[in-house]
This record gives sequence, structure tokens and C-alpha cells, in this order.
Amino acid sequence: MDQDRATAVLSPAARGFSMPAEWEEHAGCLMQWPSRSELWGDRLDDATRDYAAVARAIAAYEPVVMVCSPGLGAIVQELCGPGVTALEIPINDSWARDSGPIFVRDQSGTVAVVSFGFNAWGNRWQPHDDDARLAGLVGERLDLEVIHAPFVLEGGAFLVDGEGTVLTTEQCLLNPNRNPTWSRQMLDAGLRDYLGATTVIWLPYGHSLDVGPAGTDGHIDGVAQYVGPGRVLLEAPTDPGSPDTDRGRDNLAALLAVVDARGRTLEVALLDPGTQTTVSYANHYLANGAVIVPVDGSTDDAPALARLAELHPDRVVVGVPGATLAFGGGGPHCITQQIPRGVDLSVL
Repeated sequence: MDQDRATAVLSPAARGFSMPAEWEEHAGCLMQWPSRSELWGDRLDDATRDYAAVARAIAAYEPVVMVCSPGLGAIVQELCGPGVTALEIPINDSWARDSGPIFVRDQSGTVAVVSFGFNAWGNRWQPHDDDARLAGLVGERLDLEVIHAPFVLEGGAFLVDGEGTVLTTEQCLLNPNRNPTWSRQMLDAGLRDYLGATTVIWLPYGHSLDVGPAGTDGHIDGVAQYVGPGRVLLEAPTDPGSPDTDRGRDNLAALLAVVDARGRTLEVALLDPGTQTTVSYANHYLANGAVIVPVDGSTDDAPALARLAELHPDRVVVGVPGATLAFGGGGPHCITQQIPRGVDLSVL
């Protein structure tokens, strides 16, 4: 994308499309069945069990579409139960937030799919060609237009408020393993053009553990989530021994130093994850009427669930098994992607 943004005439934003906020009504939820055995190792059975548990929890509030490799539909249906539809499409991995479609909608209610480039978090894993094709294939199965974006972007690397604001992290998006020839200015323009936004807010960091073979180089959904318009939850440890305490302080400063697309100073709700937990409580999914939150059985679970209940008085807070998801590098938000109102799932 050159500086005059000539390609913007074809972008979703130029055509009136934007990504709805996660707290808006969903037609359903998209997930991907655990597939990469070299990631899960001897915990693959645990992963399938916990993915099924998350799917069942969400299905109590909205339909779930579980993408799985051809031939696995029957076992997926058996383990996940009613309310979950198995969709057989070749996949390499199981992180629907990152390799799946991004849904955008215009003022008339028409929904389209944006297919961003996907290189398995900076070419960490091979092969990933099936995952790179997945967004387009899902869009086709749903009879939706597919718009191909000219840069790499994972869904866990950003959050939107549906009112013109995008949140992201410098740690992830500026890593040269994604878009080595793109400057921050070009990425800023790309986010606005392909998500239908006008303002991009950059936080410095994701989670300190979000590196290594199973890492994503600092996705924002490991440390933050929107609560509602102008309101952001930020996971910010107070333990002086935590490497994320300083990071949380810097992220808070970045959020408070800017205004969003509507000119609002952000209201930031802090969540202290405690010292015993292995999961990111910020990495939760906002289903219709519910908050799907990872728990690991530590003493930190109850305070985190209470805090989220306080922030979402109109939603039921549902804890789901999170330890194995965290071992794989994520949480409920990473393995889900909301399908907005206006998509007809009966075509599947």
C-alpha cells in the first residue's frame, strides 16, 4: 500500500463496511477443532476435550460452527453435542480468531468476509497453507463476498469497538516477521481500510509469555478486551515480581493518553490476574448474553470471575477449562470468532 493509499478505493471502509463490536448480537460463533499434533503433544486429547467444553458452553447462548478436517465431522458432533455444527474443511491448526474470517457489515446489513494474509505467526509452524485459505473458503460456504487484504494480520492482534476504533499492540504488528516491508504508518492505514475504522490506538505490549514456539508475539487479546463503547478491560498485575507489571503500567498510560474515534477518553477497568493463575482472564469471549472465561482451578479464579461479573451485569459469566488452552498459547478468545447478525448459518 503506497502513501496515497490508492488501493483504498477497493477497501471495505471505502465501500461502507466495518467490523461490528464483539458485544453486538451474534448469528453464531466459529471455532476450529484441534489439529496440530506437534503443538499439543501428549495433551492433544485434553485439547479436544476442552475445545468441546468451550463449544458446549457457547452453544448454550448462540450456535457454534466447528471447522474440522474432512472425516472428523461425526466425532466432533458427538463430542460437542447439539447446538454445534461440524463443518469439514481442511485445516492445519485450531485458532479460529487468527486464521479464520473477519466479518464486516455495511449500513444495509450486508455482511462480507475479509481474508487477511496468514503466515502462522511469523512462520512459526509449517504447513499452514490450509489455514491461509480458510477465511475465503468459509466465506464461500456462507455465500458471502470475500475481500482479500494485502497484508498479514491475525484476529487476536486487534480489538474493535464497532464505532471506528481499533486497539492493537506495537509488539505484535511491528514485528518484521509479519509484514517486513510495511511501516507503522502503512499498517495503521491498512487497519483502518480493511476493518472500517478511523482511529488506531497502539498499546506497547501484549503478555510477556506470548513468545516462543507457541507464542503470537504479543496479541492484544492476551491483555485487553472491550467491555462496551469507550470502556476497555486491561489485565494489569500489581505483583512487583511479575514481568507484566511494568508492561501493564505502560499499556495503561497509552490507553489514557488518547481519545477514541468518538472523541472519548477511554474508561479503563483494571483486572489483576493474581499470582497463581496460568491463564489470561482477559482472553475471554463475549457470547450472546454470556462471558466465556478461562479458569485453571487456582485461587485467582474467583476474584477474576467476580470482577468480570461486576463489569458485565447483563451477562452470565461462565468459566471454562483454560490450562490446556494456555499451554497451546491462548484462551477462549483465541479459539473463537464471532459471526455477526445478518449471516445465515442455515446454508451450511
